Amino acid sequence: MDPVLAALRSSDEGDDLGILPLCLHRAAVGAGMTTVIMLGTLVLTSSDEKQSDRWSPWPLLAVLLLGGLLIYGTLDMPMYGDPASPVHAHVVAPRYIQKSPEEIGVPNMVTAVLASYRGYDTLGETTVIFTAGIGLLLLIGSGFRFRNKRNAP
Repeated sequence: MDPVLAALRSSDEGDDLGILPLCLHRAAVGAGMTTVIMLGTLVLTSSDEKQSDRWSPWPLLAVLLLGGLLIYGTLDMPMYGDPASPVHAHVVAPRYIQKSPEEIGVPNMVTAVLASYRGYDTLGETTVIFTAGIGLLLLIGSGFRFRNKRNAP
């Protein structure tokens, strides 16, 4: 049985929060889609800046509006280090602190959580980042080969 699911099933509430699908979803969407968008941007853009023939206020307005929305979104966040914030009220964190030395046998708490409880998630994120790096190198390398063939006499 997965250690995270075992930890959740033995918690006080006893409900299964579905942490494994959440971890896989976070790894796929967070790292995968960001990588696809970044690589697509690299393919669709060039190194030469396009000169505009006129000035437009719309990009500045969009940046100011988005910046204002982001700042407004931070106003509802709890204060930094607030012990009553929702992140400190989770039922699994105290169990990790109490049980991980005897379950895992690793004295470092961060290593115990990342290597054992969230091992598959960490492995998945590392695989996605490695694959994105290899894809980026292949994409950039093919772009240089294509440009060199085009510029050859």
